[in-house]
Amino acid sequence: MNLTRNLSRNWRQGVLALACAAAPLVTTAEPVADLDGPVGGWRHGGLSNELERYTAAYPKPPVDRGTQKYRTLIEGRLRKVGKEGRKPPTLVVNGTAMPLYADEQGRFARPWAFGRGSNSVEIVSADGASRQRLQFYEADGAKIQAKLRAVLTWDDPKAEVDLHVISPDGGHAFFASPLLPEGGGLDVDSVDGAGPEIFSSAAPRPGVWLFYVNYWGNFNADGYNFEKGKNDRDLITAKLTLIYNENTLNEKRETLVVPLRKLGELALMKSVRF
Repeated sequence: MNLTRNLSRNWRQGVLALACAAAPLVTTAEPVADLDGPVGGWRHGGLSNELERYTAAYPKPPVDRGTQKYRTLIEGRLRKVGKEGRKPPTLVVNGTAMPLYADEQGRFARPWAFGRGSNSVEIVSADGASRQRLQFYEADGAKIQAKLRAVLTWDDPKAEVDLHVISPDGGHAFFASPLLPEGGGLDVDSVDGAGPEIFSSAAPRPGVWLFYVNYWGNFNADGYNFEKGKNDRDLITAKLTLIYNENTLNEKRETLVVPLRKLGELALMKSVRF
């Protein structure tokens, strides 16, 4: 009896030792950044337009040509600033991921148009070892939910990429004419960093919607330029995320990726029938 009990105990201890040796060490990494905004909890975004006080260029404050009100800044400072050319951290907003570029001091500022309901902001370190997340509930009852939202991002901080949306009746929403006559348009048109550019419509017109991306030019501390090689990457990856019925039980999303190689390139990313 004692021999059996000892063998059983020794077997369990051996299995436990093997399991501990094979299991990865779990550590709690320090936060990637110090966020100045948004903050967690409940909020009422309709009280003010947070971007009205921002007029200058990237990285703080950002250039934003969107015309719809009540955009919010995701801003703060990275605790560790990587060397030029290294992979940046990732910013994930409501499940949409994009590179998070910052200045030499680690400061960043990204405009966003948050919808009513639950929203989340997550920052992931370049190696994926550290993740920090905050969640808040947008309680502005006057906000109409977007039935169609398009978010464009790209992975070159010195390239200026534009989103062009063609509605079924021929309306054209882009940087020079951000609003459609029927309503909807560019909430955010960020020309610096890696975007985003965000198009929203609460009542999309039935028919075919077209989403184009254009490598318009380059942008740096001196402003715009159209010289080859002034951007960082030979191949820019533009990513379009389409979100249907955002923040509802019927939310659906799809992501498309298109490579951009030269200035002036225009590509159709998606044709959607509503």
